Amino acid sequence: MKKATYKKLVYRLSAVLLFYTIIVLVLHYLEYDLPNSKMPTWQDALWYVVATITTIGYGDVVPVTYLGRTIGFIAMLSSLGIYGLVISQIANFMNTVREQRELGHNGTDFKNHVVIIGWNDFGKSVISHLVAAGKQVAIVTKDRSSIDSIRESFNSDQVFTLYTDYANHELLEKSNIRRASIVFVNMNDDTEKLVYVINLKKHFADLNYVVTLDNGNLKNTFQNAGVTYTICKNEISAKLMASYIFEPDVALFSEEILAYAQDEADYDIKQMKVPAGNSFVGSFYDKAYFDLKKTCNVILVGLVKMKEGKRHFMKNPEGAVTIEADDYLVMMMDGNARAKLKKQFRIHEEV
Repeated sequence: MKKATYKKLVYRLSAVLLFYTIIVLVLHYLEYDLPNSKMPTWQDALWYVVATITTIGYGDVVPVTYLGRTIGFIAMLSSLGIYGLVISQIANFMNTVREQRELGHNGTDFKNHVVIIGWNDFGKSVISHLVAAGKQVAIVTKDRSSIDSIRESFNSDQVFTLYTDYANHELLEKSNIRRASIVFVNMNDDTEKLVYVINLKKHFADLNYVVTLDNGNLKNTFQNAGVTYTICKNEISAKLMASYIFEPDVALFSEEILAYAQDEADYDIKQMKVPAGNSFVGSFYDKAYFDLKKTCNVILVGLVKMKEGKRHFMKNPEGAVTIEADDYLVMMMDGNARAKLKKQFRIHEEV
């Protein structure tokens, strides 16, 4: 509940409590010393007021003076307003809770997820592929009208939506951004993205960032600003188009393996982390290559090693290269092979 709404509720309840406290005290003052008084103590006056405003009206305690009955009449009529106040406050509270949940202001417990800042058709397409790959996504949008569309398109177990201004870093915490594996800044203008990334890194410096660019000449600028990955849409489209022109089968295959496999027969490229204690730790690359091909029909195409916090991708390295714990195996496989791989070698997809 918002702080202003909470204060307003407290003020109203305090006013109601003060009003009925005055009624109890006045009734007791008017009735307590009469010979036939039913309210010799303030507890009796309180009992009468409570019985009146709750419409129970036992009749065991009633005022005997004219002024006392007038005040009782006022208490009786005011109970209608109290019911209205209580019902309206309950309704407001329920609406506030529902709205906060829909707008994401209650936060999420997603971890190692993807945070996407900005919502558009391109972002929706990216999210579809991420969800298909089993990745959880937190979407941050400042467009209130897009909330319903997002909730209708994706399951809340996979996609969390947060409505906030992008500059509100306190509310950005609701997306659990500090525990995200990567942040995709999905705005419409390259300059807007650059300014936003620079400001965002002041608050969340240790995160990985990825952006798409319309102008490929800005790649170095974004990388110098701390962006981990920069993708130029036009460059990728141009490369794929050229490939379709002179090697269409390669282009078709490239497009297929870039996407997440939709069924068991589809192929795609996976990177999987080698955990400590795994049978591949200490093995040569060529041995892992043949073991994977023989047992799971998986083709090992490369190895990623982490050095000083940076990734070094070794494409088809020499056979004598040793696989170490926390290296990443880059492999081409279908859905059946993926299941065998996880079962036999106990390695899973990680970023």
